[in-house]
Amino acid sequence: MDRSTQEHDATFRAVSDITRRRILDSLAGGNKNVSELCALFDVTQSAVSQHLKVLRDAGLVRTIREGRMIYYELDPQPMRAVFDWVAYYETFWTSKLDALGRTLDREAAKRRRGNHEA
Repeated sequence: MDRSTQEHDATFRAVSDITRRRILDSLAGGNKNVSELCALFDVTQSAVSQHLKVLRDAGLVRTIREGRMIYYELDPQPMRAVFDWVAYYETFWTSKLDALGRTLDREAAKRRRGNHEA
C-alpha cells in the first residue's frame, strides 16, 4: 500500500467516529485546548486525548503551544480526500436522480394525456 493510500485510510478512519467529527466541527470554530474540548462531551479527558491522537495521526489537527497550554488547530487539507471521494459518487447519484426525474416526467405526461382522453 502506498503512502498516499495509507494517509487517506487514516483520514477516513479518523472521520468515521462521531466524537472525532464533533471535535473537528468544534475546531472549525477556532483553536481549543483539551479542557475546552472535554467540556463539549460527556467523556473523560483521557478519551478526548485518545480521539485527538487519532486526529493528529491523520494530520487533521495540529498542536500549538502557548506557554504551558497546548491548543489544537484544525487542518482541513487531509479531508480533501474524503471530499473528492464523495464528489465522485455525487456525480453518480446526480445522473441517477436526473434519470429518475425524466422517468417521472414521462409518467406524469402519460397520466395527463390519459386524463384528457377520458
